[in-house]
Amino acid sequence: MHTLKNENTQILLGKWTVDELDRILQESSKINDAGERIDFLSKMFLGVDYKASTLSSQALSREWVGDANTPEIFVVNLEGMDCMTFIEYIEAMRLSDSFSEFIKNLKIVRYKQGKVTFENRNHFFTDWIDLGFVKDLTGKIGGEKAKVIQKRLNMKGDAGYIIHGVPVKEREIRYIPAEDVDNSIFNKLKTGDYAGMYSQEAWLDVSHVGIVIKTGKQIYLRHASSITGKVVDEDFKEYITKKDGFVLLRHHQ
Repeated sequence: MHTLKNENTQILLGKWTVDELDRILQESSKINDAGERIDFLSKMFLGVDYKASTLSSQALSREWVGDANTPEIFVVNLEGMDCMTFIEYIEAMRLSDSFSEFIKNLKIVRYKQGKVTFENRNHFFTDWIDLGFVKDLTGKIGGEKAKVIQKRLNMKGDAGYIIHGVPVKEREIRYIPAEDVDNSIFNKLKTGDYAGMYSQEAWLDVSHVGIVIKTGKQIYLRHASSITGKVVDEDFKEYITKKDGFVLLRHHQ
């Protein structure tokens, strides 16, 4: 295990070194197709341990992360990740050709304006849409099958705020219901797409996220799974039947 640490940063590199990650990112930067680059990068995390709520102060010691009352610490944990930090790492790596660039881009992916504070953290999957590096293609992919619902993210009725210190976000969410997902939908997906599993909760956009991987006639969801306890590929056609639907974000090339 390789660890880099100061009072504002905690970096766990897992089985890699900075030099090794530099070489991997230099190699991936030569892959012109963004989807193929995402496949290349995410594949190296297959088998890495799942760690729940990686950025939660309840999951880690207080000096690692922030909350509404504690200054945020910038965390990179490549030896254990939850579903959201997994795709954060991959998207930041997609945009980088060196380890130092990865650190810089991870701050931009995880935080608004790259400012490391709890309030600026992108707590919701659909927060990514406003950042400029992905676009919401749910409506285009789903066509007439796509549903639209207005939500108040982070507000759970009379229970109040779910995440204290983060404002309520009025947001229109588009999703494709699971019962309407068929081959016409699957055929429009591309390797490297980010899929969020739609949540029926009024305060939440998605309950889980992963990466679409297409190999021949097979389509997989590559994700950090709490059930298997590691990063895995699962048959997406079977997986989505157990969910309420999905939101689809695609990288800009």
